[in-house]
Amino acid sequence: QETTVELALRTDRLVRVRSEQVDEGRTAEYEVGGETRQGSWIDYVQGVTHALGQAGHQLRGADIRIRSSVPLGSGLSSSAALEIALLRAWREACRLEIADVPLALLGQRAENEFVGAPVGIMDQMACSLAEALVALFLDTRTLEFARIPMPPSVELLVINSGVSHRHAGGDYVTRRRECEEAARLLGVPQLRDVSATLLEERIAGLPGLLQRRVRHVVSEDQRVLDAIAAMRVGDVGLLGRLFDASHASMRDDYQVSVPEIDLLVDLAHQDPRVHGARLTGGGFGGSIVALV
Repeated sequence: QETTVELALRTDRLVRVRSEQVDEGRTAEYEVGGETRQGSWIDYVQGVTHALGQAGHQLRGADIRIRSSVPLGSGLSSSAALEIALLRAWREACRLEIADVPLALLGQRAENEFVGAPVGIMDQMACSLAEALVALFLDTRTLEFARIPMPPSVELLVINSGVSHRHAGGDYVTRRRECEEAARLLGVPQLRDVSATLLEERIAGLPGLLQRRVRHVVSEDQRVLDAIAAMRVGDVGLLGRLFDASHASMRDDYQVSVPEIDLLVDLAHQDPRVHGARLTGGGFGGSIVALV
């Protein structure tokens, strides 16, 4: 699946944009510099030009056509794919000097500050930097990254549950606030700063709900590191078990799964060719990814 943006500059400041996937292909309009949140998909387009303007880049108007085969609300970064495709189109058309990592940061800024979704940088970095058959290892604090080849004996199978989710409100925002509150109570900048050693003793004084949130984040960070080690030596059995443990943690401690997702994971495990399966994306719907 991919998202494609076609962009033709205009001589005025009007932006006319049409997406073949939403609003029955009707054209939406706004002016560069006059972006106003509307609470619909056009906010992602407006957010990009707003972020570029805030960063000091001079833009003209444009006619834009968007095509995407990335299913919306499926946990597969459809919004980040749109943001990065738009940013690349503006970069090319206006000859902007923006490298791929700052480009990802502009995409996140569009979603954080204009759309109003408090997403991290992972999706935009993946859309900007990832490659086929290669996992992207990302430190979201330093933005250091490495590309880790997948073992050649496996591939990833993505199954969309059909249950859609949105990041701009609801439970996704609640989970982020819970993690921030737990970090504050533990006296650390972020939950990544909590050591896995003696974790249960460290979190014993927290409310039960926050204990579960911290347990998920700290154990998930360790699973990322363990997964990299497994991929580097081609241990697909361990990698599959890490997928399974990740899903159990998201389901039980982070509580972001839904019955349809759990059912898909259970069904996947009934096939002997599946090494492991887990929820992917922000949760509350979306897709599973299986290692097969």
